Amino acid sequence: MSSPAERYAAARRRAAQASQFPVLDEFALDLGVDLDDFQREACQALERGSGVLVCAPTGAGKTVVGEFAVHLALRGGTSAPAQRRKCFYTTPIKALSNQKYHDLVDRHGAAQVGLLTGDNAINGDAPVVVMTTEVLRNMLYAGSATLEGLAYVVMDEVHYLADRFRGGVWEEVIIHLPASVTLVSLSATVSNAEEFADWLVTVRGETAVVVSEHRPVPLWQHMLVGRRMFDLFHDADAARKHDVHPELLRHTRDTLRRLEPGEGRGAAPGGRRGPRWRGPMRPDIVDRLDREGLLPAILFIFSRAGCDAAVQQCLAAGLRLTGPEERAEIRRVVESRITAIPGEDLSVLGYWDWLDGLERGLAAHHAGMLPAFKEVVEELFVRGLVKAVFATETLALGINMPARCVVLERLVKYNGEAHVDLTPGEYTQLTGRAGRRGIDVEGHAVVVWSPETDPRHVAGLASTRTYPLRSSFRPSYNMAVNLVGSVGAEPARALLESSFAQFQADRSVVGLARQVQRNSETIEAYSAEAACQHGDFDGYFAIRVAIADRERALARQGQSQRRAAAVVSLERLRVGDVIRVPSGRRAGLAVVLDPATAGFGEPRPLVLTQDRWAGRVGPGDFTTPAEVLARIRVPKHFNHRSPAARRDLAAEVSGTGLDRHGGRRGGRSRRGGGEDDRLVQLRAELRRHPCHACPEREEHARWAERRRRLEKDTEELRQRVAGRTGSLARTFDRIVALLTARGYLAPDGAVTEAGRTLSRIWTEADLLVAECLRRGVWGGLSPAELAAAVSVVVFEARRDLDERASLPRGAVATAVDETLKLWGEIEADEAARGLAVTREPDLGFAWPVYRWARGEPLAKVLVSGHVDGEMPAGDFVRWARQVVDLLGQLADSGGASAELRSTARQAITAVNRGVLAYQATA
Repeated sequence: MSSPAERYAAARRRAAQASQFPVLDEFALDLGVDLDDFQREACQALERGSGVLVCAPTGAGKTVVGEFAVHLALRGGTSAPAQRRKCFYTTPIKALSNQKYHDLVDRHGAAQVGLLTGDNAINGDAPVVVMTTEVLRNMLYAGSATLEGLAYVVMDEVHYLADRFRGGVWEEVIIHLPASVTLVSLSATVSNAEEFADWLVTVRGETAVVVSEHRPVPLWQHMLVGRRMFDLFHDADAARKHDVHPELLRHTRDTLRRLEPGEGRGAAPGGRRGPRWRGPMRPDIVDRLDREGLLPAILFIFSRAGCDAAVQQCLAAGLRLTGPEERAEIRRVVESRITAIPGEDLSVLGYWDWLDGLERGLAAHHAGMLPAFKEVVEELFVRGLVKAVFATETLALGINMPARCVVLERLVKYNGEAHVDLTPGEYTQLTGRAGRRGIDVEGHAVVVWSPETDPRHVAGLASTRTYPLRSSFRPSYNMAVNLVGSVGAEPARALLESSFAQFQADRSVVGLARQVQRNSETIEAYSAEAACQHGDFDGYFAIRVAIADRERALARQGQSQRRAAAVVSLERLRVGDVIRVPSGRRAGLAVVLDPATAGFGEPRPLVLTQDRWAGRVGPGDFTTPAEVLARIRVPKHFNHRSPAARRDLAAEVSGTGLDRHGGRRGGRSRRGGGEDDRLVQLRAELRRHPCHACPEREEHARWAERRRRLEKDTEELRQRVAGRTGSLARTFDRIVALLTARGYLAPDGAVTEAGRTLSRIWTEADLLVAECLRRGVWGGLSPAELAAAVSVVVFEARRDLDERASLPRGAVATAVDETLKLWGEIEADEAARGLAVTREPDLGFAWPVYRWARGEPLAKVLVSGHVDGEMPAGDFVRWARQVVDLLGQLADSGGASAELRSTARQAITAVNRGVLAYQATA
């Protein structure tokens, strides 16, 4: 405890600060809590008239600084209306905007606070308005009268400017805000806060930087090895030094030793491990957390299917984390929130299984869920009614949903292209959810150990504070016409030069040039090691590379042929056919319940496997054509959702006596169709080359391969060095040239009528949409046809697919063909000018939104999703909302005909029904 003298001195300091910062003292008294040092420092900077950048961990209380800016604006609002000051509070997502709006209304009253998002407009002329960042960007370009009197802008979660899809919006706002506006930037902990602040000073003037690494609730790190829980560090000093707890290291080494081949059954050839490691089951982990008082918990599983499976596993294990009163309250909340969802849709959405999990205190949370379901999970978790949530990493962003404990099942996640290790920044962001301020004394992060997980690597992730903010800003067509229209071409060019992206690019050139020099020296050393006394090893290695490239090309060609054969075989299947699924999670025997759905997309028959799983399979599940091995009788009204019915029919499948795996493993013939002539020629050249006889040939090849990779990396670095200085301005010049050539800008730099249309199109494919409007591509369509036609420019499948989705015949197919032709013209123009190419239209959402807009039931709509069988309800709602957003832009576009505007409004009404209508009013 402090001494009386120290307490007296602290009181004197507080009194001095109160006299120096009277508004802050008034705010703190009204808040009713003592401010942390970093909060006080940031608020003092604001009261002095400085902008401020606040970087602090999740849950540290950064938003208090934003609320002080609101207080400052309202305090000034008591004067004459002409001098009334406003504060805009921006957030990256609508859910956060809604949450912040309700918080501020509770504090200041509904008359003082407004809300502006894509879906809602409430009291937009209020002195305090909460909005998404895009809304403010659009206001700035339109010169909205609402900006009059704006004194403060709070940018919550400003680290979103690193987001590769939307991050540029944050920089546009920061650059374009009037100089009279004070900017309050709130960010998660980043390692280059000073660099970001240096840029803010150059574009916004005086900006104070306040960085706090302190977590208000201490975080303890653990590892779960089998059934035993270990502390990752012995104490705080060990954590600072990255010293792993000796007992944890000893136990994991002993466990690994027991898994080595030769000890126990299953010692495999080729150095693979013997006994297979079986980590703790998910229900056991939750039960353990419950017994140790570590619930509520978020268990991060980097897979949507994994999250759903985890809930089912816990239900099957009989876990129940709630009491009777809690279950009754959960059911009351759920029933009050889903009343707007039609009853026939609930079973399609898995409502009853979801409700069963909720009533037991268990839930999944991922982007594939219906948003309404996710909102209920969030509300129940925050209220402590749901105790364990299995979530993907998307939960680490967005709404405030802290827990006592966070569990990481793996330290590897799929980023859309490959499986990659978690970065220290991602690890910090995920574990930052642990520890609820004002509720928990401490938070806990648990990593589940597996043989691939080194505790020292976990210690590095837990102790490293490297989460640099990297700009994702790049000029777009919409941005170019708006900038040229508002300030002119040359001033617009200068504005782009002042972006954070260019600021970082200019700083990085020096380091890149040094790396090129180091790489060049290393390449020379590698060349010396690869030299061969028998002849020209560079020529020999070039032949080896050509052989490898040819083999890969042939493998891709063979895969395409196998897929085509699988498609034909699936189209021929009939009810009752017994087939063998050769690979994947559903490998084994299966009976066909419903043949391939005809009329669109690939064949995806509904099957029941001998393991009692019922679902649709597609060509991707078959490495060889599906062969009918037997036939069994399927009851006429068979209900594949009935466990008893599945059990009985699966027993019949097993009773056929057929081998589960068959005699072939994938059936991939290496010589089907004979050898490739070019491959034979290259291999002959290789054998004739003098270096082929060198006894050290493979050693030389290893050095040559290292050199080849480093040369490729070095060439990329050289291009980056050449392209970075003034890179944004050059890109802008090319965009302006393209827009001028296409008639969106006049030769003198004025914005044309077509350009004004483009300036009001806010989508990634902005120029393609503008071209479709100019050419009348979407004229004469019905509302459902229009929804399907515009979907191709907004939808993007989660994974790249080899084949193209089918389309509704007639007007939709014609409109999409015209859209694809326009895209081809734009792509050629972009490629000729060295610009990033507009993404190719994706046809995968046309059928679902077409069927939905025609009023068909949700069950049929979801199964018509082209991607991986049934489309998750959450994905359907998200993409449908984006289609509605673009339709709304068409309905308001001056470049669209009156007929098209009317059809767009009808299409919006047709799409906004059922689960979409709930979203529109929630």
